[in-house]
Amino acid sequence: MNAPYDGDRGQGAGGAASPGGPPLPPDAGQDGSVPPDPYLQHAYEDDPYRAQDLAAQDPVDEALYDRAAHPPPPPGTYQQPAPLYQQPPPAPYAPDPRIWAQTPPPEPAGPSRHLPYGDRPATTQFVGVDALVTQASDDRQEPDAFAHLFRDQEGSGKPPVPPQPEPAPAPVPAKGGGGKVSGLLKSSAVMAAGTLVSRLTGFVRSLVITAALGAALLGDSFTIAYTLPTMIYILTVGGGLNSVFVPQLVRAMKDDADGGEAFANRLLTLVMVALGLIVAAAVLVAPVLIKLMSSTIADDVAANSVAVTFARYCLPTIFFMGVHVVMGQILNARGKFGAMMWTPVLNNIVMIITFGLFIWVYGTSGESQMGVDTIPPEGVRLLGIGTLLGLVVQSLAMIPYLRETGFRFRPRFDWKGHGLGKTVKLAKWTVLFVLANQAGVLVVTQLATAAGTASGHDGTGFLAYSNAQLIWGMPQAIITVSVMAALLPRISRAAHDNDPGAVRDDISQGLRNSAVAIVPVAFTFLALGLPMATLLYASSGIEAARSMGFILMAFALGLIPYSVQYVVLRGFYAYEDTRTPFYNTVIVAAVNAAASALCYVVLPARWAVVGMAFSYGLAYAVGVGVAWRRLRNRLDGDLDGAHIVRTYARLCMAAVPAALVGGAVGFGILELVGTGALGSLAALICGGVILLGIFFVAAKKMRIEEVNGLVGMVRGRLGR
Repeated sequence: MNAPYDGDRGQGAGGAASPGGPPLPPDAGQDGSVPPDPYLQHAYEDDPYRAQDLAAQDPVDEALYDRAAHPPPPPGTYQQPAPLYQQPPPAPYAPDPRIWAQTPPPEPAGPSRHLPYGDRPATTQFVGVDALVTQASDDRQEPDAFAHLFRDQEGSGKPPVPPQPEPAPAPVPAKGGGGKVSGLLKSSAVMAAGTLVSRLTGFVRSLVITAALGAALLGDSFTIAYTLPTMIYILTVGGGLNSVFVPQLVRAMKDDADGGEAFANRLLTLVMVALGLIVAAAVLVAPVLIKLMSSTIADDVAANSVAVTFARYCLPTIFFMGVHVVMGQILNARGKFGAMMWTPVLNNIVMIITFGLFIWVYGTSGESQMGVDTIPPEGVRLLGIGTLLGLVVQSLAMIPYLRETGFRFRPRFDWKGHGLGKTVKLAKWTVLFVLANQAGVLVVTQLATAAGTASGHDGTGFLAYSNAQLIWGMPQAIITVSVMAALLPRISRAAHDNDPGAVRDDISQGLRNSAVAIVPVAFTFLALGLPMATLLYASSGIEAARSMGFILMAFALGLIPYSVQYVVLRGFYAYEDTRTPFYNTVIVAAVNAAASALCYVVLPARWAVVGMAFSYGLAYAVGVGVAWRRLRNRLDGDLDGAHIVRTYARLCMAAVPAALVGGAVGFGILELVGTGALGSLAALICGGVILLGIFFVAAKKMRIEEVNGLVGMVRGRLGR
């Protein structure tokens, strides 16, 4: 196709005609320039885009743009876009923590429910029970899940700060630098390990005592005398020391100029003086105390003589119990949790050696057939001195740990005007709390000893009740108590700072993490309590061991509300509210005493103690309902109840089929092999493995978050 004008063809670079090209137009100048072509003049002056901002134009969008309906903006009004990732402008006012730190409203249940504070279920790692041991040694810095909240709130209420050069990262300390979660896990792991060893040695102590004294009247007499000092200690100062003084010591360390050392010295001096007076009075009235504990034993002359002698050796342990607890609470407030859990091991070792010597000299109960009227005075003296020596060693072992923290005990009698009055006032309700609790225990003690004597069968009295309760309470002491002992100072600080959200989260964490172990163990006791007892207490006779197994099975499911009750009450103690736990315990003690009395009247004497064991768990189930509602109201109506209840319900759903299959296997092996040591061991191992295997498979299929987090952490530690 021909061009409209061919005048530029054949020209060189300078505008001259090429040698072989066509001739120049006749109107060309001397320099070869060509005048403007009249046909091309003003051909491109009508530019529709010249008057508009070229930076805002897109030829494609412009061609499709309806100018009649949407006229373009006038030239020069286009604004440059803001740069990406720019911080928002600072707010004119500082953030109000009463607004941004409020508890979030409850979210709907179901798969779409989100965790509080923006956590995502897919990325949240739930700390299970094995983390107490498996992650304890990890000193790495844990990521802070609340850092984004802190940054947002900090940036919205402060003027912009010019950028500072990023400081060099600080060297990681060799110990103790693992952050809040790692520190909690490490403290809980130390306590759990110490409590585990303490409970195991205490369990061996119980086995040795039963083997030495039997499960008849002699064993009940020693158990009454050995339990009496603990009851008196708890009734007087023990409850306040265990619950009230931890928050007080934490506040003294935070507020006092000396870090709370003077407060601790005053407290220790006051407790030592009070306990000394209590021991002196208790030794004088020992026969009356035995009568209050068990009229059945007091009415038997030989049994009363043995019980009173044992009691006078055991009652001075009240003083050393109190000293040990105060020293332990001082260490806990200073962040040292291990000593209080490890030193009871020494007491158990001393008692094991003492009763081992008794067996070495006189033989086991089955061999010697020793009773309250045949036990020699030398044997009573040996057991009494060994029991007292164990508590002395336990309390004196705390002194090196206190010196390591820099604490030096100096007796101080200036008690007035230094905050101890407030502490004693708070402890008043705790004393009433334990008084109500021990009143229920006293009723059970009287009824259990009477039922054991009336039944005529071994293993149906108070010693059998205590042995079964000792096994039953081990998971609670190892898991729940250890976790909450490490959490209690943190909950106390959150309550002191008026942060109900933090208190709620810590309590929810303690409940859900402990449930991973508490629920399957409770169903294990229900399914395999009989082979467990026949294996452990065979030295006292098959009949007595089977009776203890039935008592353990009756205790079993009560472990769940018992553990929940313990955790919930820590919330009240963190707020220094000791009145509410007192009223709650009155309800629990009343239900326990009434139900136990009903079992004693209705059931045959041989099964009365089994009914009392079931009544114990029933009483705590009632108490949990009352305490839960009160604490929920205290925390502004939110206790993370939906999340907690769903976790416990799903764990129970996974444990029911596991207990049915595991229990059936265990009883089948007992029927085939027998109730001897070999048959009991085979039934316990096979039934337990099947029960736990089915439970974890069912929990994984049900996608229980806490169990999946536990399994994931175990696999991570094993490298699988």
